[in-house]
Amino acid sequence: IIAGNWKMNLLQSDAKALYEGVKSFVDKFSATQLPTVVIAPVFTSLNQVAEIPCDCGCNGSKLYVAGQNCHWEKSGAFTGEISVEMLKDAGCSFVIIGHSERRQYFAETDETVNKKIKSAFLNNLKPIVCVGETLEQREAGIQYDIITEQTKKALDGLTEEQVANTIIAYEPIWAIGTGKTATKEDANDACRKIREKIAQIYGQNVAERVIIQYGGSMKPENAKELLEMSDID
Repeated sequence: IIAGNWKMNLLQSDAKALYEGVKSFVDKFSATQLPTVVIAPVFTSLNQVAEIPCDCGCNGSKLYVAGQNCHWEKSGAFTGEISVEMLKDAGCSFVIIGHSERRQYFAETDETVNKKIKSAFLNNLKPIVCVGETLEQREAGIQYDIITEQTKKALDGLTEEQVANTIIAYEPIWAIGTGKTATKEDANDACRKIREKIAQIYGQNVAERVIIQYGGSMKPENAKELLEMSDID
C-alpha cells in the first residue's frame, strides 16, 4: 500500500487537480501492477475527489480515499468532529488514526486510538493506525518499547481477523515533515519489532497478514530502498 496524507493543505479546486494528476498516473497501470493507492485530503475536499470516476472500468478501485481522523461515536454533541459513518458517506474506504500530529497537538491517546479503530471496523472502514517515537525516546534507546506498546494498546480487544486487516504505519515523530528519514535498516527493524509484537499476542499467521508501512519524510529519492526492505509493506 502507498498512502499520501495531504494534512491541512489544498482548497477544493487544488485538491481535485492533484487527485486527477495522481489518478491519471495510476490509470496507466492494471490493478495487478499496483499496490493499493490511498490519498487523504482534508474533509472539505472528500466529496470532490471521491466522486471522480476511474477510467479503467473498475469503479475507482485502484485509487482509494481516506479520512485524516474520525470520532468514535456515531453522532452527538462533538463540535468540530466527524464520525466514521460520515467519512463512509463522503466516499472514504480508509481512515488514518492516531497520527503523531493528532497525538501531539490534539490530545489523542492510546485509548482514543483504540476506540476509533473499533468504530472504523463497525462501519467497514479500514484503519491506518500510526505509531512512532520522539527523538528523545530514540536517543534513550526505548523506541521499540514505545512503538510496540502503542501497537498493543491500539489493537486491544480486536478480533484476530480485525487485527489482520489493520494497517500499521510506523512514523517516527522526529522524521515527519523534518526532511530527516530513518535509515532503511532502522525503519525495517522497527516494522519487524511491530510484527513480532503482533505475533506474540495474536499469532504468526495474523502478524504475517498485517500490512506495516513506513512513513516519515519518504520521498522519490528514498522510496525504492525503503520499499525493498523485508518488513516494510
